[in-house]
Amino acid sequence: MFLPGIAWFFIVATLTLLPGSDIPKVGWLDGLPNFDKLVHAGLFGGLTFFFFMPYFKSDISHQQKINFLRRLSLAAIVWGITVEFIQKFFIPSRDFDLLDWAADSAGVLIVYWLCVKILKYFEKRAAINTVKQP
Repeated sequence: MFLPGIAWFFIVATLTLLPGSDIPKVGWLDGLPNFDKLVHAGLFGGLTFFFFMPYFKSDISHQQKINFLRRLSLAAIVWGITVEFIQKFFIPSRDFDLLDWAADSAGVLIVYWLCVKILKYFEKRAAINTVKQP
């Protein structure tokens, strides 16, 4: 079920497409250097993870899961650069920031790596369980 991914997409879209004057302040965290980059990485990493969640234990092959994860990751990275252009041309008090896109992409790539590790774990566990069964 893709509901967590869809819900997270709308949260990310809402937060990234807000006018600059409407971005909420989070107090002392705003004073941390590059805190916004961590937020970007978390938002886009979460987007990738939540859309991939239904595939972890699905019946499709390992290679099909990896292929979907690659396409999903690419789509999330493209969405990140698209958001930057939307902010530049259509959102008041927002601008194009390549470092934001780099942070978005880093979050996606970190989650890609984690998902591959989780898939390998599930694959290894399934192989052990099939060997143990008579």
